[in-house]
Amino acid sequence: MRYLPKSPADREAMLKAIGFRSVDDLFAPIPAEYRLARDLNIPRQMAESEIVDYFRQRSRENGDGYTSFLGAGVYFHYRPVIIDSLISRGEFLTAYTPYQAEISQGTLQSIFEFQTMICELTGMEVANASMYDGSTAAAEAVMMAVRLTGRRRVVVARSLHPEYREVLTTYATHQGMPLSLVGFGDDGRVNRRELESSISAETACVLIQSPNFFGAIEDVDAIAEITHKNGAMLVVSIAEAVSLGIVEPPRQADVIAMEAQSFGVPMGFGGPYCGVIATHEKNVRQMPGRLVGQTTDKQGKRGFVLTLATREQHIRREKATSNICTNQALVALMVNIFMTVYGKVGLKELAKQNLAKAAYAAAQFAKHSKILFGGSPRFNEFVVQTSEDPRAINSRLLGHKIVGGLPLEKFYPELGNAALWCCTELTTRSTIDTAAGFVAESERSVRSGKEVGLQEVTR
Repeated sequence: MRYLPKSPADREAMLKAIGFRSVDDLFAPIPAEYRLARDLNIPRQMAESEIVDYFRQRSRENGDGYTSFLGAGVYFHYRPVIIDSLISRGEFLTAYTPYQAEISQGTLQSIFEFQTMICELTGMEVANASMYDGSTAAAEAVMMAVRLTGRRRVVVARSLHPEYREVLTTYATHQGMPLSLVGFGDDGRVNRRELESSISAETACVLIQSPNFFGAIEDVDAIAEITHKNGAMLVVSIAEAVSLGIVEPPRQADVIAMEAQSFGVPMGFGGPYCGVIATHEKNVRQMPGRLVGQTTDKQGKRGFVLTLATREQHIRREKATSNICTNQALVALMVNIFMTVYGKVGLKELAKQNLAKAAYAAAQFAKHSKILFGGSPRFNEFVVQTSEDPRAINSRLLGHKIVGGLPLEKFYPELGNAALWCCTELTTRSTIDTAAGFVAESERSVRSGKEVGLQEVTR
């Protein structure tokens, strides 16, 4: 009765009200061969206590207590407990799109404050609050640049997150937006000579990421100069929002597309996350997603309303700036609470911890293996190249409840046995030492194997 609230008597009354004697009569228009004439092959019903016990057992299979060195666009940061306490309130958790400003002032104010803090963080003048995630924000920012410039071609850095590039390719396929890739140099950053030769009079924008997929911080000033002198726009993607606590924001960019997952949003098997687009005020009419503005009512009291909502739900589809039509306000609220709890000083301290942990880890790994792109400044990610396949090393690390770095062969086969490692404030020194020890043991084993092989050949 708890989950099937209609009793046989209820169903009989409903059928009588619509003029049917049985459920079979109700479905009679459907040919018999398409109707299921047997019971569903599902397990017997379980008592509530059995269901709770079942899911507790399944949760233990999720590997609680593991330490992760994975990054690459999704980051394992501490989430203040206040976040779930506040977002679980009914007025937030059950709220949908705040179309009716009269009854949505709380949600609208939250979005307005989110936009304000994002602008302070990025150095931009306006920001939205309704993209799906960082990948769609990057793609929508590119389409925004295409509309603003009237040009079609897009230059994309190969050091941009590979999955972001895949999402952009999907967007561009039927948009008539040719994409061209620009490689990276020995420092893991955009090859500026190649960039300069790739931009033409038809280029709408250049899309880069900083810190990029390898963790390197791009020289945004130099890239912006190259881009702007050719009349194109610069779009900068930021996958690790915590970096803005210590890294100078890319104010030279025309549009910033950011993933704010690091700010209190759980990793959650890939989403939902919190994509953001921030830009200069002159570009606001081509910015997709929701924008909340501040105004005053007839009594002169401060109020908040949706404004400049040029979406397909409100106007003719061909004139819409985006087909993003969901409301990410609840996820944005998590980010809002996180930024409020940490504040400017706290966010800077958090970024310093990430920077220090990654620097220590890179130094430990460098004793036994090769750190790629070590000559460039980085935040909390770095690339380690080993003699052995990193997947084999990761397999052994799992036995010690450690999730190793992300193997890069799938995305960058030319890098060989390279993996992307990430450290956050939750990565302990002892775990770093343990992981570095496994890498050291791997290198010793490989060298020993090579020596044995040489002796056998000599004999």
